[in-house]
Amino acid sequence: MKHLTKLLFLFISISAFSQSPWTQKEGKFYTQLSFTTISNYDTLFGDPDYSNFGNYTDNTFQFYGEYGLNDKTTLIVNLPLKNISIKGFEDPRVSCINCGQDYKKPALGNIEIGVKRNFSNKNWLLSGQVSLEANTGSYEPTSGIRTGYDAWTLTPLFLAGKSFGKTYLQTFAGANIRTNDYSSNFKVGGELGHKISKSIWVVGFLDIVKSFKNGNIALPTENTFTGLYVNDQEYGAFGLKGIGEFSDNFGVTASFASAFFGNNVPKKAAINFGVYRKF
Repeated sequence: MKHLTKLLFLFISISAFSQSPWTQKEGKFYTQLSFTTISNYDTLFGDPDYSNFGNYTDNTFQFYGEYGLNDKTTLIVNLPLKNISIKGFEDPRVSCINCGQDYKKPALGNIEIGVKRNFSNKNWLLSGQVSLEANTGSYEPTSGIRTGYDAWTLTPLFLAGKSFGKTYLQTFAGANIRTNDYSSNFKVGGELGHKISKSIWVVGFLDIVKSFKNGNIALPTENTFTGLYVNDQEYGAFGLKGIGEFSDNFGVTASFASAFFGNNVPKKAAINFGVYRKF
């Protein structure tokens, strides 16, 4: 049970950071390579929902790692590589027929490092986590494609979890505190997992992000057309994951997630696949 919960990811990713309260043993590594796609979408959540003037595919390849500094303290790192493409973009400022443009931009997203510390391992496992997301994304002014927030982000989290034989529950609550006049946000969520066979787990999850609406960053007009890493992004996401364990140290993950509300985020489900290895 314990080794499984260390590999779980919450969607959107928009921030695929592990939010489990379990820590690694001293000197142990956990690594994962994953791919997340939100494909062929042309509408963003809003009030009302709105078009982003083309067909978008947002792909993320990422490396995630954990290292046990000691049994209670784990170092964490997340390295995302974004590949965002737009087909048939039509600038709403220009009157034009059959002049849609295609764009593509592979670049780094926001690199994230952090530390997780376990405070109690009695009835419930209680931990704290703090991470720093660097301003390492890129922006292409012609297309308006942005691959990460134009800001540094500090994310403190409180994490709690408990196992019940073949079932576990884990929850988190915290905030994303952003610089450069982006709004910060509150985040809360959790997941419930159950082992249905010797090597397969099924997990349901919920992830909610609500903006404090305390920032007024002035982004380029082209960026606002795409809706990529703009201000006041919000969502309520739910979904399912499956985890297959080929051995104690190697396995695969897959997940599907959608949103029941949102603001300035794609109105389209996300799919994730991953391979993990422990050392």
